[in-house]
Amino acid sequence: MTSSVGGARVCIIGAGCSGFTTAKRLLDHGITFDCFEASDDVGGNWYYKNPTGRSACYESLHIDTSSTRLQFEDFPVPDDWPHFPHHSLMHQYFRDYVEHFGLREHITFGTTVTAARRRDGGGWSVTLDTGETREYEALVVANGHHWDPRLPEYPGRFDGVLMHSHDYRSPFDPIDMRGKRIVVVGMGNSGLDIASELSHRSIADHVWVSARRGVWVLSKYREGKPADKMMMPPWMPRKLGLAIARRKIKKSIGRMEDYGLPTPDHEPLSAHPSVSIDFLAKSASGDLTCVPAIESLDGDRVRLADGREIEADVVVCATGYNMSFPFFDDPALQPDSDHRFPLFKRIVKPGVEDLFFMGLAQASPTIVNLAEQQSKLVAGLLAGTYRLPGRGDMEEAIRSDDAASLAQYYDAPRHTIQVDFARYVRDLKRELDEGGKRAGAAAGDSARVTVGAR
Repeated sequence: MTSSVGGARVCIIGAGCSGFTTAKRLLDHGITFDCFEASDDVGGNWYYKNPTGRSACYESLHIDTSSTRLQFEDFPVPDDWPHFPHHSLMHQYFRDYVEHFGLREHITFGTTVTAARRRDGGGWSVTLDTGETREYEALVVANGHHWDPRLPEYPGRFDGVLMHSHDYRSPFDPIDMRGKRIVVVGMGNSGLDIASELSHRSIADHVWVSARRGVWVLSKYREGKPADKMMMPPWMPRKLGLAIARRKIKKSIGRMEDYGLPTPDHEPLSAHPSVSIDFLAKSASGDLTCVPAIESLDGDRVRLADGREIEADVVVCATGYNMSFPFFDDPALQPDSDHRFPLFKRIVKPGVEDLFFMGLAQASPTIVNLAEQQSKLVAGLLAGTYRLPGRGDMEEAIRSDDAASLAQYYDAPRHTIQVDFARYVRDLKRELDEGGKRAGAAAGDSARVTVGAR
């Protein structure tokens, strides 16, 4: 293995939307960086059939966030875009952003970071799949958190096809679903999309949707407008905003039982929103059937928690993802067994202040432009215009922020990194202002010490 000292200050892992928006911010501040992307193009999860195999994008996928909510602040979406664009538009938008700001020449494609180790005294040794090792002052992790599928382990044996939704591309890829008896596990957004698509009478013999608990299935539209445009403003007290939103949802959608769905055991918006344009109609029309959780497998049958059995050919598990950082060998830099990974402002791990996690949150309504906002803190810190609080203050802020962000959600691994985008951005701006004051005070103290020394 060869070793060299890179001329750049910062290493960015990944060139999805979190990686390339961070790169743009660093470029604006004159901060040198290397950005490594395992694939042959930008886009990450929104790169359909990404040759890395890490994209969960399926052929019919449309984003659930409206176009004006997902757009970058310095690169608006085209005026003629639909409310909820197809993945192909999203990927082209990302490519256009990279071309517009001249970022492509700063990204090394077809290169994987295989190891990242913190040096004594700070900084990082980063090893590439080429065998080369480079040294950096700081490390930015933007490898995404929707690529390492979490597949449930069921007792028994299944003679059909058991797959994760991550591998689903269409009703005919990777397997032909026509005429099949299909069980879709999970009622998150991917599960709703895939079940709705497969339940078309020209595709599956029948589709069952298995879930441990009922959910509130929300429409993409409310009062004729994209529903995420109707979200309560961040200045409104959280409890009041939630009460108003929940009342409106119940009034506009009605009871889940009336669509043939199980009764939710929680209020609307107490879980990450499950949004679909047609799932409720599919269920109410009998094109799909909701059933309890799978208890075990038995050859060509799926046994449910209520004792019923279903003959099935395919089980598609839309059961979420693990947060994974395969380049770290330090357990302290991995989430715990409960999927918890405390970070200051969802970016910095206290005590490791030359490491930044970008886009590592489940933001409502969108994660697309989350790192674009987070990168303001990173660039400010590296440029010296922002200063982090002390470790104890950061840890207290993490506890306080988590208590505020997670209070409305029921306790589950999928909610450990949940944030409200608008409230988060407002809070981040406040922190940037406070950090700017700390940086100014520190610079003043340093100047006084220098003068005193003379």
